[in-house]
Amino acid sequence: MRLPGGTQPASFLLALCIWRLVPRRDAAGTEEVVFGKVGGTILLLCRNVSKEATEVVWFQGDPHSFPPLFSSRVTFPPDARFSLVDNSSLRITGLRAQDEGNYTCKEVLNKTDHEHRVRLLVARTEEVVFGKVGGTILLLCRNVSKEATEVVWFQGDPHSFPPLFSSRVTFPPDARFSLVDNSSLRITGLRAQDEGNYTCKEVLNKTDHEHRVRLLVANPPRSSPRCWAESSSSGLMLQLFCSWPGGYPHPTLHWREEGHDMENSSWVISSTSSSDTHVETLNSSHLSHRKVFKCVGSHVVEEEEPSCTVEIKLPSLESEPPKTCLVGDNVTLTCRVTEGTPAAQLTWLRGITQPEVEIQPGGRYLIVQEGNVSRLTIRNCSQGTDGGCYVCKAQNPVGLRELFVCLTVKEPVNIVGVVGAVVVLSLLVILTVTGVVLYYNPLLCLRGQNPESPGGRWVGNTRPFTS
Repeated sequence: MRLPGGTQPASFLLALCIWRLVPRRDAAGTEEVVFGKVGGTILLLCRNVSKEATEVVWFQGDPHSFPPLFSSRVTFPPDARFSLVDNSSLRITGLRAQDEGNYTCKEVLNKTDHEHRVRLLVARTEEVVFGKVGGTILLLCRNVSKEATEVVWFQGDPHSFPPLFSSRVTFPPDARFSLVDNSSLRITGLRAQDEGNYTCKEVLNKTDHEHRVRLLVANPPRSSPRCWAESSSSGLMLQLFCSWPGGYPHPTLHWREEGHDMENSSWVISSTSSSDTHVETLNSSHLSHRKVFKCVGSHVVEEEEPSCTVEIKLPSLESEPPKTCLVGDNVTLTCRVTEGTPAAQLTWLRGITQPEVEIQPGGRYLIVQEGNVSRLTIRNCSQGTDGGCYVCKAQNPVGLRELFVCLTVKEPVNIVGVVGAVVVLSLLVILTVTGVVLYYNPLLCLRGQNPESPGGRWVGNTRPFTS
């Protein structure tokens, strides 16, 4: 099989001499298995190094039984093959078979010792080949002599396991295995259990020649990479996360910005990888609204390079209309983030009079944040101290936005007094209107009385009633 770009798997591994198994945690620290190749270079990472660590020490073997191999503070007899990178990780060049074994990194804190253990396996095989689950692989028996009378393949140590296949002897048939050119071994329908060391022996009249191949059966991730952005613990730096789980061995992930890899960029503060996730921590001074970052994934048995993107944005805010609170009552002010990547941190300030004083929850103030909504509740409103405008501040590594939320505090109104005043005013209005009408038209008072007057005359223009 060929890798992307037509590269043979064996040639690919000459350049790629390292692949890692999943780091796992236990009660004492973390563990990891790393593969290197004789003559190559390996970097043993001291993972999760704390900034408070005063010293990083490397041991080859049990740290309780062997002296230190290297330290960030103590000078040991020089060995040009060993060096520290970033004052924590151990680089070994010109790998030898005797370098294989267990390595322990200890970061010394004031009160606690943290350990990270690495098992280094140095491949002694002449060739390493990657296959894909379900695919087909051809293991070459290189440098086969024409004088060879027989070619035999073994899975595992040829001195401990029976032959797997032979050019002369018939073994129980397995349709997945066959010989090509009477020497190379073809395996179809690759399975995970096919992974391991294979040895080809060509039998001559006087000498047995061997060629060893290590087969790694890879399984690419089935899903697509997933990207997201977060703020650092300080809130001032941007962290870009890219995850592509489910593959074996683990994929390679790179963050890019405007088509360029970011690993060597000056504004990258740190770059860390842990199994299937790659994280870049960036200085916020180079960030801008709607800048797009792209994560590209690659795998040893995948020709395509899937990707995902993250667009960072300034936070945008909205609030409810101005609120009114009666003295002694409670009121809640609401502030909502409608947009922002990564998520913004919301805080409340007292306003123009004290613009730098952040309101802390407690006492008469209750602050509750649910998702992108923050609510400030003021208990027992006071006209002298609580009235005015409050500032809702939203900040992420891209920038900050502020929004004024105003509150008016009023004295409570005496409802009984208001109702009494309205009744009195209504009666006064009625009496006034009645007095005016009677003053200007007194004859209205005579309506409804006896129509015959004492003088036998009728009032007005009314006519007498006759039966």
